[in-house]
Amino acid sequence: MIRHIVMFRWSDQRTVADDLLRALGAALDALPGQIPEILSYQHGPDLGLAETNLDYAVTGTFADEASLAVYREHPAHLQMIADHITGRVGERVAVQFVVET
Repeated sequence: MIRHIVMFRWSDQRTVADDLLRALGAALDALPGQIPEILSYQHGPDLGLAETNLDYAVTGTFADEASLAVYREHPAHLQMIADHITGRVGERVAVQFVVET
């Protein structure tokens, strides 16, 4: 299995008010129902325990690289990015690694 982790630092905290974070959360919560390749999916804002932390994280588990590729290019995923991420992110980092079952 493949674990996919993405973390964001917002470009401007004022662009991610509570209502926008709720909308982002709802959009992310909807993705597993729209993209069957997602085996598990979690996300949330950083707890603010360290100044160097990024602001938000998303993690998903996929059966294999092909399933991850389907997710990345899925219209629902691309629409969520366009609606809730694009123009708000100053920094993005990601990693994918094998999860032993």
